[in-house]
Amino acid sequence: MKQRLLFWGFILLISVSLSAQNLQLHYDLGENRNHLTTTLEMFKPDAWGSTFFFVDFDYNAADVEGVSLAYLEIARALKFWDSPLAVQIEYNGGFGQFATPAGNMSYQINDAWLSGLQYTFNNADFSKVFTLQLLYKNIRGKHDFSYQLTGVWGLHFLDRKLSFMGFADFWREDMSYFDTDEVTEFVFLTEPQLWYNFNSNLSLGTEIEISSNFAGNQGFMVNPTIAARWTF
Repeated sequence: MKQRLLFWGFILLISVSLSAQNLQLHYDLGENRNHLTTTLEMFKPDAWGSTFFFVDFDYNAADVEGVSLAYLEIARALKFWDSPLAVQIEYNGGFGQFATPAGNMSYQINDAWLSGLQYTFNNADFSKVFTLQLLYKNIRGKHDFSYQLTGVWGLHFLDRKLSFMGFADFWREDMSYFDTDEVTEFVFLTEPQLWYNFNSNLSLGTEIEISSNFAGNQGFMVNPTIAARWTF
């Protein structure tokens, strides 16, 4: 699963325009993961803060023909004052399916509600942006009280022809696995991206998903993609 790219995609979007949407197409090159993912993102600021969401669809993974996973994240930043600090609320959730000899089986990605504070640094032209978030996290069916620490960055070079951007998440969640009785307690995920921007609409690049104990996979994993993006 391509989990968030980008949560706070505004890092690139805000540097291009005050409001933007983009569609990404990724081909996953990870081991046993040769499938396509589309990501639709939107960022829109207003007088009371900003709204961001993305929707991921995986295709033809887990021997499924068609959509094999759907995942949504939506976040609202609230700020009525002149400060780098803002209040954030967020929802995550989705579901997937996989093929078996008896037919397709489905699973739920546990709903999660998050709230907390974010601190944002940026230079005058938004060519360098960094956001740090400290969030309370409620995961349905697992934890009434957990936490998540998120860092997001965006760096733009060569008159914005080249963009290096990404996020890193660390959160508390009990994870169990099919082939062992072991339970892990912490999850780490980062997805740095490198884009070459041909113009204000078309970009080509790559994303590298680096994770530990993420999405039912125990231990460390690295999954690169090749990608294209169209900004509307």
